[in-house]
Amino acid sequence: MAIPRRFTIAESSHRILDPFTPAKLADLGNALHLRPAMSMLDLACGKGEALCQWAKAHGIRGTGVDINQPFVDAANARSHELGVSDQVTFVHSDASEYVSDEPVDVASCMGATWIGDGPVGTLDLLARSLKPSGLAVIGDCYWREVPTTQEAIEGSFARSVEDFPTLWGLIETVQQAGWDVVEMVHADEHSWDRYVAAQWLNLRRFIDENPDDEIVPELRAELDIAPGQYVRHQRRYLGWGAFALMKR
Repeated sequence: MAIPRRFTIAESSHRILDPFTPAKLADLGNALHLRPAMSMLDLACGKGEALCQWAKAHGIRGTGVDINQPFVDAANARSHELGVSDQVTFVHSDASEYVSDEPVDVASCMGATWIGDGPVGTLDLLARSLKPSGLAVIGDCYWREVPTTQEAIEGSFARSVEDFPTLWGLIETVQQAGWDVVEMVHADEHSWDRYVAAQWLNLRRFIDENPDDEIVPELRAELDIAPGQYVRHQRRYLGWGAFALMKR
């Protein structure tokens, strides 16, 4: 599945491709009790910030997999920048079909559970590479508050309320699939702002610097409405969390 070009442009300045700040990412690494020489597989790793940061802070080793070549290139550059290129490897491949050669201590997919058609399917993918006692980590959206109008639903980038579960619904679903939820770290309004609002500047700069590009009308239309939709709807209704789980 190819990543739409719009996302590459909108997230061009982002290192973390989820509504997490570096502090939130550090909180998650600490919550997982990562230790030197632990192994990790990160499916749909984006620009590899989690692997790179945790390799530097905790001494882990691992592999990141992403279908977007520019993201893989950015991840490799980041690993050299942080001095961890001997600890992490990044692979340009379809994460939905990737299985680690050796079972790993931590297998993650944060913000891209579409690779498994949802949280449960993604956990099934992660389990294929995970040690029996290992941690699976998924990051996904949920309703902080269920919207009651179609305007609010669409303003939260959904088509219907069924597109996202509530937080309890998400936890209940993975529990019923045979997983224990053992840790979680959630985005807050500040981390959502840093993820979403930063995209508006990226869009505007691209429009100004590439006025004749065929994608500009699409980006211009998005920039006209995105800030209003975000502050009126998405910021209120939509949550995001990273969840650590262990198979029962």
